[in-house]
Amino acid sequence: MLTLRMASTAARRALAKVRRSPKRAKLGLSAFDVQLFLDSAGLGRTVSKFPAKETISTQGDPANHVMYIQEGSVKLTVVNEVGREAVVAILGPGDFFGEGCLAGLSICMATATTIAPTTVLVIEKNEMIRVLHSEHEFSDRFIAYMLGRNIRVEEDLVDQLFNSSEKRLARTLLLLARFGAAGEPEKVLPKVSQETLAEMIGTTRSRVNFFMNKFRKLGFIQYNGEIHVNNSLLSVVLHD
Repeated sequence: MLTLRMASTAARRALAKVRRSPKRAKLGLSAFDVQLFLDSAGLGRTVSKFPAKETISTQGDPANHVMYIQEGSVKLTVVNEVGREAVVAILGPGDFFGEGCLAGLSICMATATTIAPTTVLVIEKNEMIRVLHSEHEFSDRFIAYMLGRNIRVEEDLVDQLFNSSEKRLARTLLLLARFGAAGEPEKVLPKVSQETLAEMIGTTRSRVNFFMNKFRKLGFIQYNGEIHVNNSLLSVVLHD
């Protein structure tokens, strides 16, 4: 049975450990405020606002920044040698992207495009490395996030290999609504087209349309321009 989770128990525990550093307190220094750092501009970081359907970065661009989404949603896509495009992720508030530069990547591996009006904190590579090394509260949070996303990638692979397109679509809708993540799920999804959903789950738009209509008739979703996801959609994913 495929479980829905955004992070493992270990990752969530690591995130819960974000706290004031005893060493910092002993030295009489003020605590590092992780959320304030991510919510504001400063040395080595700027806040940028983008309208919907705007390109933030393009596959092949120099990789020298890490991005943190403050508001809105972003689609990551890749294009192969023959021009075929695939959606690899839909990200929302609290998500990072562009972290490949920290591992030595010199170019962006995906194109980041906004789905809705989006505000992004752009952190220079050197500043990101500095704060990861010097601020344990921040590094705890970032590591927990990356662990959770790694688990998500593994689950996506299992989903593609073993589950039907109907179950893959249901799981994708639930993940977009952030079911299984901390806090309350978002009942209304960011605007995402059936073509994008088809690219995400590896099927055709006509199949997505068929299952969306089926989910609507069964009361799992309301679909009238915006997609409203109900808890009952979980039954599709959990059913063997």
